[in-house]
Amino acid sequence: MSRDRDMREPESGIVSSVPQSVLRASAKLTTIGYLGFWIQIVVGAFAIVTFLFASLGLTFGQDRTQGIEAGILSAFISLVLLGVAIYFSIRYRQIGNQLQKVEAASHPRKADILKFIRWGIIVNLAGMGMAIIGAAAIGGIVLAKSLSIAQGTLATNPKQLVTSIDLLAVQANTNTIIAHFTGLVSSLWLLDRLDK
Repeated sequence: MSRDRDMREPESGIVSSVPQSVLRASAKLTTIGYLGFWIQIVVGAFAIVTFLFASLGLTFGQDRTQGIEAGILSAFISLVLLGVAIYFSIRYRQIGNQLQKVEAASHPRKADILKFIRWGIIVNLAGMGMAIIGAAAIGGIVLAKSLSIAQGTLATNPKQLVTSIDLLAVQANTNTIIAHFTGLVSSLWLLDRLDK
């Protein structure tokens, strides 16, 4: 038996036939996949709730802000991409668990793992880009509304007022940006650590 295939783990005393480098990669994938999953789920849940309130306000509100639909659409697309990014975090954990198996034939190749991580980065970048576009569009609309009223005057047209729906749409996009950012950071960290 080769030396690194017959390593003893100091804390358990169990003989492991999986190389230490593979076990380290497995631990990184499992841990980062777990953290990325939960952070994206929690922040994504806040984004979904604010997105739903903003969408309901757009659907049932009388004094809708013109042009805000594009920001809401961007938030929706970004949330769909967040669902895909969460899937990548789940797969990181599954790949990490596969690497712990003794049969080397069941291990995914390093090149395939790195390619999968790169796809995770692309999904998070696309989702974050859509959320940034939506937040910028809505922020510009809200700014234009607030600047259309001279200071010290009372707005007589309700469509000139910045509404809570406007701010919820901004918040939904911001939460989605945060969720995609955490997925991006975890994927980049994995790519850096495993590509050595």
